[in-house]
Amino acid sequence: MSQFVGNTSLAFARTWHAVSAQDRVLGPLAVNIAKLLMGKHKPIYDQSKDLGDYVVVTNAKQVVVTGRKADQRVYRHHTMYPGGLKEIKYKEMMERKPEEIIRKAVSGMLPKNTLRDRRLERLKIFDGEQHPYAQNIVQRYVETPAPAPAPKA
Repeated sequence: MSQFVGNTSLAFARTWHAVSAQDRVLGPLAVNIAKLLMGKHKPIYDQSKDLGDYVVVTNAKQVVVTGRKADQRVYRHHTMYPGGLKEIKYKEMMERKPEEIIRKAVSGMLPKNTLRDRRLERLKIFDGEQHPYAQNIVQRYVETPAPAPAPKA
């Protein structure tokens, strides 16, 4: 009998994960989404291959940031014209396009290589609870709360 354990098609299958951003902190949320998009949770993870899953994020308007980031965070892009540097504050971006805040945070957590754009294509972000991928969802991602600190004696 062979001892070789091959890569099964089940391990290569892309599953759909649902993540709710309601009252979640932006940074740790982006880290967990990036891990799902890269496929780091799978036993066949290889950094040179695109083996990640689909992620559907809902309630993007209700994501929170800690500290004074809501007042200080600025998103910049350039129009490629002279003097074309544009700046958008976090609060303004949250009103206009809250899904872009999560997309930019996740993009910053992914490796800067040729697989980044393909991984970001599998990220679906929605402002509210409704989305057209409800029939595809296989797993609901629920963040486990941090353990309570031990009382000091």
